[in-house]
Amino acid sequence: MSVKCAWATLLTSEHLLPGVVVFAHTLLVQHASAYPLVIMATTKLSTRARGILTSMLPEGRVVIREIEPIYPESVATGLAYARFNEVWTKLRAFELTEYGRVALVDSDMLVRRNMDELLSPPVFPEEEGEWIAASWACTCNPNRIATYPDNWIPENCGFTGQTLPQAKDPQSVVQPTKETPRPGKLINSGLVLLTPSKATMEEMIAAINTDPRVQEYRFPDQDFLADFFNTQTRHIKYLPYKYNALKKLPLVHANIWTDEDAVNVHYILDKPWNLGRPGSERNKNDPDAHVHNWWWQAFDHVKANLTAKGEGITIDKDDWQECVEKYMSL
Repeated sequence: MSVKCAWATLLTSEHLLPGVVVFAHTLLVQHASAYPLVIMATTKLSTRARGILTSMLPEGRVVIREIEPIYPESVATGLAYARFNEVWTKLRAFELTEYGRVALVDSDMLVRRNMDELLSPPVFPEEEGEWIAASWACTCNPNRIATYPDNWIPENCGFTGQTLPQAKDPQSVVQPTKETPRPGKLINSGLVLLTPSKATMEEMIAAINTDPRVQEYRFPDQDFLADFFNTQTRHIKYLPYKYNALKKLPLVHANIWTDEDAVNVHYILDKPWNLGRPGSERNKNDPDAHVHNWWWQAFDHVKANLTAKGEGITIDKDDWQECVEKYMSL
């Protein structure tokens, strides 16, 4: 029996529209996913942005789902970035119970090949018990960001022990063990496969408001998921990097990265639309220029086909200039 599936992302502000538009185009048009994109929207998202999103593709391809934000009762004191206080709300994906399987995704991504195999069974031969699937957080901290944990070093990173070709095969990825240091068990929540469940959501909300570790999390939702699902009754299936290809991996883990295998690129840290084009006056020495260029090529294709029915998304010229390009460094 087929399972009803969807992609889901959180959107709380217009300033993220450049990323959402390009992601939606590459996911739903260029690489023709069979599943809709559910945009979880809080009241912070403007009426105009909602209209742009629901009308840019045929009806039903992009769905707006109204949600309430999640804020822990205790204030987090160790966030890596202040903006991370908003990311708890991503967990509302567990409430999308009209779907049997959901891939929670970030909108700062670029799809380079159809990846519906993640949602179409069997991704894994055995799916007993409650589980999520995700790839690792890279805990090497190559930029030496001061707000990152001290134990985020290459020796503790989940990617460090991976080798080709195992690193790109869901069945052959080297999974963590009980002895693996905690950083090597952490996930990056840019892409998380999950089974929606109101009961699980209620348990998570209770834990978010009572677990003392919540105050110390640097990366709230993904640190929480790593702890919540690494138990005797729940578990994490670690995915190959290719489905959540962090843009820093070519520099930090070059032994497992190949351009061809990067199915879905995740533009963590600085966003390409904020930095400007690689080689521009504003962005002369971009260490990630090669990967950023992929995003700009997709953006240019979207812009060139805005009014070409069937060739891409459809957005009114004024909406494009005032709600998409407005938030970019062109």
